[in-house]
Amino acid sequence: MDVAATDRDVPRGAPVPGGADPLGDPFLRTRFALPGRPGTFLRRDRLVEHLGQALLTPLTVVNGSAGAGKTLLVADWAAHLGRPVTWLTLDAAVEGPGMFWAQLLQALNAHGVPVPTALDLPADATRVHHTLLSRLAWELAGHDRPVTVVIDEFDRMTDPEVARQLEFVLRHARPGLRLVLVSRTEPLLPLHRYRLAGEMTEIRDADLAFTIEEAVDLLELHGLSLAAPVARALVERTRGWAAGLRLSALAARSSPDPELYLKEFEAGRGTIADFLLAEVLERQPPETQDLLLRISVLDRFCPGLADALTQRRDAATILAELHRRNAFVEDFGHGWYRLHPLFREILLAHLRRRAPGLETQLHRSAARWLRRSGTLPEMLAHGAAGQDWTYLARALVEDLEIGRLFTGLGPAEPEDWFAGMDGETPDPATNLVRAACELSRSDLDRGLAHLRRAEEQLASGGRDSPEARLTCALLEALAGRLAGSARLAERATRSARRLMPRTPSRLLERHPELHALLLTHTGSSALWAGRLDEARDVLTAVARGPRTAATALPRMEAFEHLALLDHLDGRPGAAERKVLAMTAEAERYGLTPPRGSGLGQVVLAAVALGRDDVDRAEALLAGAPAPWSPDPVAAAAVRAVRASVLLARGRTGAALAVAVRPVPAADASPWAQGTAALVVADVHLAEGRPDAAVEALRQAAVDQPLCTIALARAHLAAGDPGTALRLLDGLPAHGRSGPGVTVPAALVRARAAALDGDRATVRRLLAKALAEGRREELRRPFRSTGPWIDAFLAEPSLRAHAAGWLLPDPQAPQDPIPGGPGPGTPVEELSEREHDVLERLARAMSTEDIAADLYVSVNTVKTHLKSVYRKLSVHRRNDAVRRARELGLL
Repeated sequence: MDVAATDRDVPRGAPVPGGADPLGDPFLRTRFALPGRPGTFLRRDRLVEHLGQALLTPLTVVNGSAGAGKTLLVADWAAHLGRPVTWLTLDAAVEGPGMFWAQLLQALNAHGVPVPTALDLPADATRVHHTLLSRLAWELAGHDRPVTVVIDEFDRMTDPEVARQLEFVLRHARPGLRLVLVSRTEPLLPLHRYRLAGEMTEIRDADLAFTIEEAVDLLELHGLSLAAPVARALVERTRGWAAGLRLSALAARSSPDPELYLKEFEAGRGTIADFLLAEVLERQPPETQDLLLRISVLDRFCPGLADALTQRRDAATILAELHRRNAFVEDFGHGWYRLHPLFREILLAHLRRRAPGLETQLHRSAARWLRRSGTLPEMLAHGAAGQDWTYLARALVEDLEIGRLFTGLGPAEPEDWFAGMDGETPDPATNLVRAACELSRSDLDRGLAHLRRAEEQLASGGRDSPEARLTCALLEALAGRLAGSARLAERATRSARRLMPRTPSRLLERHPELHALLLTHTGSSALWAGRLDEARDVLTAVARGPRTAATALPRMEAFEHLALLDHLDGRPGAAERKVLAMTAEAERYGLTPPRGSGLGQVVLAAVALGRDDVDRAEALLAGAPAPWSPDPVAAAAVRAVRASVLLARGRTGAALAVAVRPVPAADASPWAQGTAALVVADVHLAEGRPDAAVEALRQAAVDQPLCTIALARAHLAAGDPGTALRLLDGLPAHGRSGPGVTVPAALVRARAAALDGDRATVRRLLAKALAEGRREELRRPFRSTGPWIDAFLAEPSLRAHAAGWLLPDPQAPQDPIPGGPGPGTPVEELSEREHDVLERLARAMSTEDIAADLYVSVNTVKTHLKSVYRKLSVHRRNDAVRRARELGLL
């Protein structure tokens, strides 16, 4: 039968000749007519192709929310199928087994599938004889060609007996029946059996969602040509919901600026709101409507949280049923749900009109429930939305959550949560939170003012507690670090240690970040004070502490400070590994490096400079904090490396100006003075003023190996080799100093021996320096020592030590072989999997971690590593990473 022709021949809504239903009413043609498609309908090939499987499986289920486009999709497929399709649309009047089967039998007749006269239509709307079902199944099974039956709006048939009867007919009619059910809910048929047997085709709500490309095509059918970002934003807001896209397009067409309309339209007004309110909200019973309106203030919710807002205990049942019915309640996983974004916007607008003022109360109720059973960011978000500032501040202090403001609360910053908290209050908790917000953005003056006010209130207001005092101590330690006052930071840490035994152990166990933060601030302050060994011990304790998401940021800061200490000890490779460990820690927890620090990048720039890679050093500094960073350690480190880069470029004046720029701090830092003096002395030496270099280093009076070596070098340049050698003899002979210290010292001694004419000693010292420098590729000390060294490096014995890293390798081909690999490419190209392994190697991941991350065995990773080493001509992990960077593979 030509369905399209039938649509034309029989007026829509007219009775179908051939009897009446069990209630005595005539059969209506609209129930059997294929729905028409609008001119703006978009045929989506991926779904049509998927739906084509319906001809190969007994059962097909197209299951989606209201307005998802499921009916039009199936109607379009049926119209282009090229064979008869029986169509039945259910409505509220088709109720009970007798009515259902009468309508289905009539649909078969109307669409050219003759039903034997022996099959009398049911006379009772509430039941049907089993014989009719058996005869129908037998009749359909005998067809040469399967009969395709589509039942639209099957969710309206809620009688489970109908589902059982339909499954009986489907099972016994095979292979003569192909059943397609279009529904907002999962049919009550035993779908698991059909899934397991591979006898079911499914198109679900997620499949029906429009992609960005499909949305662009749909909007063009409506006469709208939009930029890709606008279309993407619309798809994200509607989640690809077909009705939302179509209604938005129709409304935008009448707007003078369609793009602006689609960016800013209010979902709570207009046709989209009307559709969802009528098709979803108003179909629900009053209790469900009340729940939906109340949970519209939540980004996500679970039954317990929903019950707290409704003050009832029926949320679990209601939410499960709404989700089952595709009523715009989405499963968020682990017992949590969320509303479709547009539906939520509309419900929230409806709530504000229906119950003004209720929204604030709901936010406050949510904050209290989330404090007990949810997450801190969500609790803060709802407390802030309810402007419940005092409650929020007390919760943060009483629960010892203040450290979380510094260790990560998602994309928002601490001051964002409390932006609306204005005015003075007598409550110390609010001032502690204000102090934390100010210190988190490094506003030391404001932070200390709020902190002092909170301390006064605690002393006089009777609200003193170990938790409040411990919060004060944590903030004091941070303030001491930012102020450059080790005394303040250490006093706060001692106070915190006295308070911890008085604090409930359950709170301390829940907050390992408190101890990690205190130690990090203390270690950074000790470094500023020049007590480098003490700083290393404290920061190492943080780095080796608990590896949790809460301690990730303090651990990252500890790693980058330890990297700086390694650099000062002359061990650039170890410093590099610490920075890689920091990066791996960040990636493990999806975090960014500590805000306002960036010290790791500064250390990498210093390492690159030591290897005479000035371009890389400059590029790394471009992403580092400014020299006026509020963290004095980071500011001094940036100042020193930035000045050294300028000096390496030959810009002595600019280098000197940067080096002497003061770093604001309460206490002078011997370490920072030493780093500045090093650059100032190098500037004076570069401009031929060795006496000025000696004076600059003497004034600094810093007991640091690099400063001692620089002073010796300056004395040597001033013609005083005896003093230079005495200074070098006085260097501590501990095993911590690496090539970054021992190589410059050896070069100064070698220069002194050259001036004395002792060439044998020069060769011995240079051979030692070259051997140590080669391990770390320390080119800068050799290239800045002066031209005297060139004649010695030209000698065959020393040239062999310098070849390939400091000097060109005479054995290496100077020109690339035609058709072969160039000097900057590996012999063989790395495979995609080898690239994956190499990238994780650069993050300092262990072999076991790489295997877990790539879902392969440890032995497989080892095999890939051997191949990477062979192709890059290296033998160690660090060498592979360094070589890959040189080749641009990372």
